[in-house]
Amino acid sequence: MSEKKIMLGNEAIARGAYEAGVKVSAAYPGTPSTEISENIVKYDEIYAEWSPNEKVAMEVAIGASISGVRAMASMKHVGVNVASDPLYTISYSGVNGGLVLVAADDPGLYSSQNEQDTRCVARAAQVPVIEPSDSQEAKDFMKYAFDLSEKYDTPVILRTTTRLSHSQGPVTLEDRVEPVDAPYERNIQKFVMMPGMAKQRHIYVEQRMKQMAEDGADMPINRVEMGDTKIGFIASGIAYQYVKEACPEASVLKLGLVHPLPRKMIEEFAAKVDKLYIFEELEPVFEEQIKSWGIACVGKEIFTLQGEYSANMIREKVLGEKVEIAEAAQVPARPPILCPGCPHRSVYSVLNKLKIHAAGDIGCYTLGAVAPLNVVDTTVCMGASISTLHGMEKAKGKDYVKNWVAVIGDSTFLHTGVNSLMNMAYNQATGTVMILDNSTTGMTGHQDHAATGKTLKGEVVPAIDIYELCKTIGVKHVTVVNAFDLETLEKVIKEETQREELSVIITQSPCVLLKGNVFLNKCRVIPEKCKKCGACLRPGCPALTKTADGTTIIDETMCNGCGLCMQLCKFGAIEKVEA
Repeated sequence: MSEKKIMLGNEAIARGAYEAGVKVSAAYPGTPSTEISENIVKYDEIYAEWSPNEKVAMEVAIGASISGVRAMASMKHVGVNVASDPLYTISYSGVNGGLVLVAADDPGLYSSQNEQDTRCVARAAQVPVIEPSDSQEAKDFMKYAFDLSEKYDTPVILRTTTRLSHSQGPVTLEDRVEPVDAPYERNIQKFVMMPGMAKQRHIYVEQRMKQMAEDGADMPINRVEMGDTKIGFIASGIAYQYVKEACPEASVLKLGLVHPLPRKMIEEFAAKVDKLYIFEELEPVFEEQIKSWGIACVGKEIFTLQGEYSANMIREKVLGEKVEIAEAAQVPARPPILCPGCPHRSVYSVLNKLKIHAAGDIGCYTLGAVAPLNVVDTTVCMGASISTLHGMEKAKGKDYVKNWVAVIGDSTFLHTGVNSLMNMAYNQATGTVMILDNSTTGMTGHQDHAATGKTLKGEVVPAIDIYELCKTIGVKHVTVVNAFDLETLEKVIKEETQREELSVIITQSPCVLLKGNVFLNKCRVIPEKCKKCGACLRPGCPALTKTADGTTIIDETMCNGCGLCMQLCKFGAIEKVEA
């Protein structure tokens, strides 16, 4: 097969997994990695799943590898934190079938709570990392990663970034080559990491990384492109593309293996150029090692530690050119906002009215932190809302948290929130946890999870009952409320936050963007009844605006008839009509 196709980087990674003969793929959705699994599931030869969290996904892939097949796990950079426990240990154990972790970093913080660099995790875990720079390499490097994994008996991280994951490029398709499964043989010295075994495997890990560094010069994913020797660059990934755009005549050492670094290759290249620049996004991972070897180079002295790089950065900092950038048209600020009809807006409008603070979590509901809702006070990581509330109570007492709730989504609750709720039940907490159940993993693009009743492949399966799960954990007081029933919601929140025992409120209403939703009604203002009080505008629904004289109007193209504004109007000035 020699067909060519334009592919997203993530789509190309999925294709590489298919061509490499992968049999098992596990992931938890997280931008910018989500589309990898959404494309892998199109290949029937690969078992693909959404796991409850990244640690589970990594362990599923590890189990498949130990059994003798090629396996992978995919996640965003903060997901690697969740998966780091098994990752650090499987680095010692090694593999049977090839094992690859695809980690998607997010320079520029487009959809993340931090800007960490996976290469730093990999150095600590003693796991090799390779990094492609375009869609073709994304596919090819994925295949090569499995070869490295099996040759050096190690898990391999394929690192990508938002720009690469979501950029398109031509990719040459090839046939799937399915290697023979590696035979499984019981080997507790290798796969049972008790201290005595781990000590011996640590020796192997050090030898393995040293050998890979020595072999790096001969790896096809590392290459020297000699040009003008006055300037030399060392770069990898998408940063390489910026170097080639800004300085096409310069000499470049393009690294595909970004950990461990091929020292001899770097030393030889550095000796051939007059001035050496290290052009790497985020942390000075290359730079610190290269400088420690006594090689003179320029890096973070002139290039930033934050955000994405660009060709213009090289033009300004290296070539000394003044880059003229056209000023963007002056447009009003457009802060992120919950969608029209979002059930989270309804919940937050009640919490705002009651002046209750919320310990928040990762998901769409984080938008409850900003005006006009102004409810969410904290956001740390997946599942942290519940533990944060627990910590507040233990620090300040029961009365303190009567003015607080923890808010968490259904997918995030199953990800890590369930552990935090267990902790509250076990340690006799008295706070109130609100699980905002919108029947999907919303912010990453509406993926299914264990409580939706569908798998990644669309198979209908028994759904986890969140109500029963909370009861089983030991929470005596669990209440289910329609997210748009404001009267009942207010009553329940008042009652449960004043309770002297742990309680859970599950607010239910599906995400308005879910496929298959049919909206039979829209809301319409009756102008002659409108008192111009603005009560309907307070939750900030983007479908509602007001005229010059203060009368509310509703954009019928945006409205889906959720009825929140109608319930807030005390004068009967808003009615539901057929869509």
